[in-house]
Order: sequence, then C-alpha cells, then structure tokens
Amino acid sequence: MTSAQIPVFHPGTKLYRFTILVFISLLSLGSYFAYDIIKAIVDDIMQALQVNQDKMGWINSMYSFAAIPALFFGGYLLDKIGTRKASLIFSSFVVIGATIVAFSKTVLLISIGRFLFGAGSETVIVAQSTILARWFKGRELALAFGITLTVSRLGSLFAFNTGAVIRDQYGGPFYALLAAAIICGISLLANFVYIIMDRRGEKVLNLRDESTEEKINWKDIKFLTPSFWYISAICVAFYSAIFPFQTLAPDFFQAKWNIPDLVSHSGSFLYKVFFNMIHLFKTSGGMTSIIIFASMIFAPFAGRWVDKYGKRATVMIVGSVLMIPAHLLMGLTHLSPVPMMIVLGAAFVMVPASMWPSIPLVVKQERVGTAFGLMAAIQNIGLFMFDNLNGQLRVLTGDYTASQLMFASLGIVGLVFSILLIKSDQKAGSLLEKP
Repeated sequence: MTSAQIPVFHPGTKLYRFTILVFISLLSLGSYFAYDIIKAIVDDIMQALQVNQDKMGWINSMYSFAAIPALFFGGYLLDKIGTRKASLIFSSFVVIGATIVAFSKTVLLISIGRFLFGAGSETVIVAQSTILARWFKGRELALAFGITLTVSRLGSLFAFNTGAVIRDQYGGPFYALLAAAIICGISLLANFVYIIMDRRGEKVLNLRDESTEEKINWKDIKFLTPSFWYISAICVAFYSAIFPFQTLAPDFFQAKWNIPDLVSHSGSFLYKVFFNMIHLFKTSGGMTSIIIFASMIFAPFAGRWVDKYGKRATVMIVGSVLMIPAHLLMGLTHLSPVPMMIVLGAAFVMVPASMWPSIPLVVKQERVGTAFGLMAAIQNIGLFMFDNLNGQLRVLTGDYTASQLMFASLGIVGLVFSILLIKSDQKAGSLLEKP
C-alpha cells in the first residue's frame, strides 16, 4: 500500500499514535488528582472525621504501604496477562479506592480506600510506561513520556488549586473527594478507549507486548553496585522531604502564616477555579503546588541540560543542599514561605532530572528493570515512614518546627549520600559527570 492509499487514521500514522497518546496520558490523570486532593483539603477532612494530624499522616501513608508490594508484583502481572488486561485491573482498583475514600466517614474505611487506591495507582504508572514503549519505542518515546508526565502533573496542580473551590461551591470536603473519584472514572474510560485502539493497532501493525521495565528480579539484587544504593538512599531522603511535607503543608501554611485556602468566594465555579489558579501564591493549596508547577515548567529543560552537560552527581548535591535552608527557614522563622517553596521547586526539578537517568549508567543493562523497580519500592518505604512521623511530630509538639527540622535533616542525609555517590562514581570513571 502506497502512502497515498494509507487511510488518514491508519494505526501506522502519526495521527493515530498521538491520538492514542491522549488516552494513554489520561490513564494517570485521575490518580495524580486523587493522590493530592486529600492534601489540598486536609484541614476540612480532619474536621469532618474529627481526627488530628497524626491520623492524616497515617491515612496518606496507606498509599505508600500498598505501593510497596504492588511494585514488587505488578510487573509480573503485566507480563503474565498483558498490558491491556492488567491496566484495566489496576485502573479499576484506582476507581474503587477513590470511591471508597469519597464516601468514607471513618478513618478505617478511608484507610482501606487509600490502600486500594495506592495498589492500583502505582501499577497504573508502571503499565503506562510499558504501553508508551509499545507504541513509541524507536519513534517519539522521549516526547511521549514528557507529554504523559505533564498531563499527569496537571492532575496534581488542579487538585491543590481546586480542592477548596469544590468544597466551597458544593458545601463540603467530600464533594472534592467525589470529584477525584469521578476523574479517576474518566481515566478508566480513557483506558477502555486505549484498549479498543490498541487492539486495532495490534492486528494491523503486529505490535508486540513490551516487557515491563520496572520488574524486580530477585537474583539481580545482589549484583547491584554501591552507586545504585547511594542513589536509592538519595531518592528516599529527597522524596521523603517533599511528598510527606506536602501532605500537611496547607495546614502548616494556614496555621503559621494565616494563608487562606481561597482568595475568591464569589463568581461562578469556573471563575473561582481560574482566579485561584492565577493566584496560587496567595492560597495554602496553591503555595503547596508551587513544587509541582515548577517541575511541569522546568523539568524538560533540566533533562536536556543534564543530557548535554552531565554533572548528575553534582546536581544531586546542589538539590540536596537547597532543601536544607528551605525547610529550616520555614520551620524556624516567620519569613514569607514563597521564596523557600520556590527553592524546593528548583530542587524538585534538579534532583529527579539527574537521579532517574543515572540508573542505567551505574548498573548493567540487564539489571536496569530490577534497579528501577527496587528504587521505587524503597522510595515508598520512606514515604510511608515519614508521612506517619510528620503527623506524629505535629501532634506531639503542637507545631511544625520539629517536622521541618526532620525534613532539613533529610536534606543533610541526601547531601552525605550524594558526596559518597560522587566518590564512588570517580572510581568507576566519572560516568555520571559526563554528558
């Protein structure tokens, strides 16, 4: 068949690939929104459930608790039954978990919902990566990953900046949680469309089901290099100083600086959404989302810089250093938190852009999947621990000073392991510092 005879919407065309990319990107939009919506309205949920911050830390940590075994076994399920069936199972867990959270009135039920949601959400992201490789490997894979990540993080950005708006518009925090369940349902519908398009593409193009890259092979673990373990330690320290901090950050900003959760209480729903989005520096949820917003805008540029100039271990040192004064100043002073949040946003751009691409450089090719999967699992162990500790410290001390000291200490831990990494890398020929 000549190019002139190929139908416009043939599975082999760019139009078909990028149409299916739209639906692939939507697979995790609901997950990201539902993950962060509970943080955006944390004060309202505590009031509705009549619980304090340590219980909220526990509720949020259920996500990471579920993600740990899910990451160990999800990859095997993907390879066993294929991405279509597995992604549908995982997406269903996300919807079921988010729905239970939306209708729960007790800590036990909301924790169960958060657990099911976490088990599905992390494995949806793994499935999403496998699907992208299936359709874009050897073509526009890097671009496809970038678009997918941007769409996913839009979910987080909107969660932090619309949670209070939804609550205010409809009269209660659980309407925001219901909105999260509905958006997860939209992601599930997008999964059905992807399956229909993928089946057609498989028949026409004879596509093969890519194996899951983040699958852990137990036999490979003992062969992982010291540099890998240093990077994993940096990963735990870094993400544990960001995501658990965000869990109670809106409550922190309201309690210490009296930053409101809304700047506009009048006008239509869409007007309030738009108004709060453009004034994100003036609301507690918007302030919390600065970190996500920075990563959406600057992460592609950071990735290109690292590809061109290298200096991966050095960038991890700089990112770890930035976290220390940012958390200390928010914990020990009453200076405006805006500059410190911008600094944390810069760190959130720099460290992931240099950390994740370092893995293929420090482990052998056949062990890259094990390394990625294991590091993600270790990361969630840290998130589980520090989400709980953050809430407990807030209740024990009465404020967030101890929590901020803890997060600053994690920056120091990240710095120590970054220095150990750069020394280990020097012995291996400074691979991480090269372009």
